[in-house]
Amino acid sequence: MAAAVVRGIGGGLGRGLRELRIHLCQRSAGSRGVRDFIEQHYVTLKKANPDFPILIRECSGVQPKLWARYEFGKEKSVPLNNLTMDEVAKALENIVKSKA
Repeated sequence: MAAAVVRGIGGGLGRGLRELRIHLCQRSAGSRGVRDFIEQHYVTLKKANPDFPILIRECSGVQPKLWARYEFGKEKSVPLNNLTMDEVAKALENIVKSKA
């Protein structure tokens, strides 16, 4: 499912969206799905959107969260704690489709 979501997003990042940031812990169980998503789908997403800033921020003990920055500096965040890789992909799809 996650692969289908990433393919569906394709090169569509950037329409009103200015930046994506993913915060996660390198070791915690709560960040496992986020780590799996990054390991398996980050390269595909980045290749489809080479000029779009997708930032990965690792910090020990941090709660995993997806941040989206839209036009005019508006930001939205979604907690990713204890989500599976597919649920992380769905959260990414929802935040890409929404407008701040």
